[in-house]
Amino acid sequence: MMDSGLIGKVEKAKRYAEEKDRITINTFEAKFRGENNDHIVTYDHGKWNCTCNYFQGRGVCAHTMGMEIVLEGMVEPSEQLV
Repeated sequence: MMDSGLIGKVEKAKRYAEEKDRITINTFEAKFRGENNDHIVTYDHGKWNCTCNYFQGRGVCAHTMGMEIVLEGMVEPSEQLV
């Protein structure tokens, strides 16, 4: 059974999750399951990187753009989606 303090924290966490403007992501690494292979997508203070060949040649790819859409408002927008 949860105590009243924990219940309050759970409610606060749910509110925070809805208020994404409170969150700014500085760095992260994620595995992105692409259609053909898995790729590692990283973000470091406004700079994206992906291990896929398309990103290596162009500096942007569907994986990084997809992550940027998911994280909209929590990461600095890249020039590709502005």
